[in-house]
Amino acid sequence: MDEALKEKIRQKILETKSNKSEIQEISKQLQGIDDSESFMLGIIVGRIYNSFYYQTRRILGREPTGAEFQEFLDMIKTTDLELW
Repeated sequence: MDEALKEKIRQKILETKSNKSEIQEISKQLQGIDDSESFMLGIIVGRIYNSFYYQTRRILGREPTGAEFQEFLDMIKTTDLELW
């Protein structure tokens, strides 16, 4: 994966971690959700995936390849996404 793209994803991960109170507040506002931790993780993963997809298009001028998506998955597997 392109290094500039990796750096943008790392930045989004750090940004998401620094905004954990906002994510928790969203979860609190939607009180009917049975599993709020799964919901919050969904927000986190969604933000990071969106960054991967958008930044690939912006930086590389195309949609991500299957190989890049696999690298993205490997990257988030090794990242601590736990916010609480």
